[in-house]
Amino acid sequence: MSDSAAQGGIAIERALRVLSAGNRVLIRATDEMQLLNDMCRVIVDIGGYAVAVLSYLDHGEQKSLPTMACAGIEKAVVEAWGGTWRADDPRSVFIRRTITSRSPQVSLVFSSDPDLLLWQEAARREGVTAISQYPLIVDGEVLGLLLIGTREEESLAFGERELATLNELAEDLAFGIETLRIRARHEAAEQTIRRMAYWDSLTDLPNRTQLKEKLTEAVTLAKQAKRAFALLMLNVDRFRDINEVLGYAQGDLLLIALSQRLRSFVPEDGLLARMGVDEFAVLAPGSNVEDAKALARRMLEGLYEPFDILGCRIEIRASIGIAICPGHGTESELLILRADAAMYQAKRSHREMLVFAGDGEEKDRGRLAVISELRQAIETSQLRLYYQPKVELGTRTICGAEALVRWEHPERGVILPGHFIPMAERTGLIHQLTHWMINAGFAWAYHLNEAGITMPLAVNLSARNLEDSRLVDRISGLMATWGGRPEWMQFELTESALMEDTACSQEVLGRLSRMGFKLLVDDFGTGYSSLSYLQRLPVDALKIDQSFVRAMLSDDDTRTIVRSTVEMAHNIGLEVVAEGVENRAIWDQLHSLGADFAQGWYISEPFPAEQFDNWRSTSPWHLG
Repeated sequence: MSDSAAQGGIAIERALRVLSAGNRVLIRATDEMQLLNDMCRVIVDIGGYAVAVLSYLDHGEQKSLPTMACAGIEKAVVEAWGGTWRADDPRSVFIRRTITSRSPQVSLVFSSDPDLLLWQEAARREGVTAISQYPLIVDGEVLGLLLIGTREEESLAFGERELATLNELAEDLAFGIETLRIRARHEAAEQTIRRMAYWDSLTDLPNRTQLKEKLTEAVTLAKQAKRAFALLMLNVDRFRDINEVLGYAQGDLLLIALSQRLRSFVPEDGLLARMGVDEFAVLAPGSNVEDAKALARRMLEGLYEPFDILGCRIEIRASIGIAICPGHGTESELLILRADAAMYQAKRSHREMLVFAGDGEEKDRGRLAVISELRQAIETSQLRLYYQPKVELGTRTICGAEALVRWEHPERGVILPGHFIPMAERTGLIHQLTHWMINAGFAWAYHLNEAGITMPLAVNLSARNLEDSRLVDRISGLMATWGGRPEWMQFELTESALMEDTACSQEVLGRLSRMGFKLLVDDFGTGYSSLSYLQRLPVDALKIDQSFVRAMLSDDDTRTIVRSTVEMAHNIGLEVVAEGVENRAIWDQLHSLGADFAQGWYISEPFPAEQFDNWRSTSPWHLG
C-alpha cells in the first residue's frame, strides 16, 4: 500500500471517529450552545483536526457571521477575521459558495487561495494547511456553517470519503440543533399552557384553578396542625359602571393596580387569587374569625385611597365575604361557595364585610352534590343536546336553532339548565360544560351537513367563558375535528357577559367574529347595555327578551319598546330575533313591527336533537 493510500485511510478513520463521537454528543445533548461547544471539541480532541469553528448567519444589514463555538483556536482570533456573507464583500466568496451551493466546500491550497485572504495570516499562525466548510441546514434554510481546518499536507487533506463523512457529521449536527429547538418550543408551549391553566394573564395572580388546589392543600395541612384558616372573597362594587365609563383598556389598568395594592395586605404565607372579572380571593393560613375580620378591614381601608389611572382619580369600594375552615367546611368548593355567599349577602345588605352565617347548610351541601354529579354527568354522557328552532318571519323558513342542554339524571330524571348552569358558572365547571355543548353542536351540524342541510346552531357563552383566553383555540380545534365551517354555529352572549367589557372578552369576541362566526346578544332589554354601546361590538343580531315579547299584546308601552328596539337595531345593521313567541297573535305583531326571526313554542318547544328529522317532516315550517 502506498504512503498516500495509507494516509487516506487514516484520514477516513479519523473522520469516522469524529462521526461516532459526535453522535454520542448528540444523544446526550440537552442545550444548543453546549452541543455546539462539545461538537467543536470532539472534532479537535477526538479527530485531531487543527481547528473547528461554528458560525451562524446573521440576517441583519451587515450579514455578519457571529462565532457560536470553536476549538483549537481562540474565539477572539476568529471574530477578528470579521467574516460576512454579504455579496459586496470580496472576502466572502468561499462562504457564499458554501451557502448558495448548500454543499461542502474545500480549499486544498489554503495558503494561496485568493478567496481566503481574510484568514490566511491567522491560519498560518495556527499551522492550518487546508480547510473544509459545511452548511448547517435547519428547517430547510442554511442556519450556519461548520469550518474544519487541518495541518495535513494539502495533497492528503479532505479526500472524497473523508469529506462525505464530515458532511454527514454536519447533517447530524443540524438535525440535533433542529431537534433541540423543537424540544425547546414544545417545553415553552407546555410552560405557557401550564401558566394559562394556573395564572391570570392580566394580573399575573393565581387563578381559580390554582386557588382550589391550594385550598385542598391548606385543608390537609390545617387538619394535621389542628389550625384554622380563612378564605376571603372580595368583589368590587359597581365595577361594570366604572368599566363602561373608563373603557376596557383603562379598566384593565385599574384591575392591575388593584391587584398590586391588595398584594400588600396578604400575609407572607397567604395567597391572593383572581376569581373573576372583578372578584378576588385571599387564602389566609392560621387565621380565625377575628383575624380574618381584621385582614378584611385593612383591605377595605386600603381601597379608600383613590387610584390614579392615566391621570384620572378613581375611587373603589368593595364587599368582602369570609368563610373559615373547619367551621364553615373542609372542602375547597364548599368554602368558596360559602365565602361567595357571604360576600353577596354583604353586597345586598350594603355592608362592607360579612362572615358566613352558617344558615342554609343543607342547601349548600345539596349544591355541592349537584356540582360533583354534574362533573360526572359531563364525563359519562348524561347530558343531551336539545334544539329549539328559529324561523324567518318573512318567509316562514327554518333558519337555525338554539342549542340547549338537558341533564338526564339517572335518579332525579330530566334536570333543566336553570338548576345547574348557575352553579357551573360559579365553580368554573362552565368551561367543561361549554366545551361539551360546542362539541355536541358541531357533531349534529356535521350530521345535518351530511344530509345536505346547513342550519346554524346557536350556543350560549357566559361571561366566564369570555374570560377564557383559550376558548377560541378550543373552538377552532373542535371545528377542525368535525371538518366544520363557521356558518355551522353561532354564539349567543347575554348582555351581562358583554357588559363585563374586559380586554380578554373583547379579544375573544373579535377573534370569533374574524373567524366568521355570527354573534347574537341574548335576552336584550334585561341588562344595562344600549344599542349605541352594542354598535361598538362585533355583534350581528340581538334577541329581544321573551318578557317584552309576551307582554307587548297587552301593554302599549312594551309594544313601543319592541318597535323602537327593532327600528334602532336595523338602523345600526343588526338583525332582530324575538324570543318567547307563543302564539299566532304575537307572531303577527312581530311581523308587522319588522322583526326578522322568531323563536318560541308557537314554532316548537325544545326537543332532542335526534328528533329533528321527524319534527321537520311534520311541522308547517320548511327549510330554505
